Amino acid sequence: MSKPKAKLLLCGPRGFCAGVDRAIQIVVLALKKYGAPVYVRHEIVHNRYVVEGLENLGAIFVKDLDEIPETEQPVIFSAHGVPKSVPAAAASRNMLYLDATCPLVSKVHKQAISHSRKGRHVLLVGHRGHPEVIGTMGQLPKGAVTLIETVEDVDNFVPNTAEGLGYVTQTTLSVDDTSDIIARMEERFEQLQAPAAESICYATTNRQESVKAAAPASDVFLVVGAPNSSNSNRLVDVASRAGAKTAKLVQNAGEIDWADMDGYGDDLTIGLSAGASAPELLVEGIVEACRERFDLSVELAETTVEDEQFLVMRELRDVPLEAADMSFVNGSA
Repeated sequence: MSKPKAKLLLCGPRGFCAGVDRAIQIVVLALKKYGAPVYVRHEIVHNRYVVEGLENLGAIFVKDLDEIPETEQPVIFSAHGVPKSVPAAAASRNMLYLDATCPLVSKVHKQAISHSRKGRHVLLVGHRGHPEVIGTMGQLPKGAVTLIETVEDVDNFVPNTAEGLGYVTQTTLSVDDTSDIIARMEERFEQLQAPAAESICYATTNRQESVKAAAPASDVFLVVGAPNSSNSNRLVDVASRAGAKTAKLVQNAGEIDWADMDGYGDDLTIGLSAGASAPELLVEGIVEACRERFDLSVELAETTVEDEQFLVMRELRDVPLEAADMSFVNGSA
């Protein structure tokens, strides 16, 4: 029996960004240098496949530093960034700590601090409870930052007239949603100062642009990512708004609802992208699962090529990183 035909639009860029790749490398290199266990405060990145792979190598993930016993082994802070109180607490316990905060998140921290030093109250556009938001708000004293999640929050905010205002944003937001919020802030507050550079990171923007290009032709659009991944969830939103008939987040091929693809005959088009924390192995697994069910043709929907790389911290640069060290996420030997 012949398989129905289907087209798969494979978005590019997709998957790991430079900040995520760096954070994972830091854990792998720390394990090579210091041996197991290496402690990691919170998920190093928002993907259970990655976390479980690192656990298999000897990483132990904890919610708080208090869960770590007295040890000379290092603790690593996640790519999302941490409040200033966390490294201070680690230092007070004489812990060896390695900060895997994405450099682009660190840039937002510096932008917020710069606003504050210039006497401005900081408006942070982001999602309440997200680790990155907690980390950014934790760079400044309590009350120095107000979280803005919606246009309605802008309308309800009453500034202290004695202060200026400056804003920064979470790096993983929807570009379109954020532009609406910023436009409203600029409309309401004439004294509002923008950050010195764009806060939403290049990887978030690039992945959303690729999804926008592929979604209008897609009957079903799949985004590979974790439920707690902000940038992955934003890709689903972007796909829906850009015209995909159905858009869903899946962690792997086993979560695909194949019933979504019924009724298209030989005219089915599937869009596929992946959040910045999702390994390419999971994307390949979905492509193969589609090949098993369809006479599949694959087209690359690529809007730009990324070549950014972020160096790990100096303490780990003397440790060789070999292809086999990263095989649990990239499949190389």
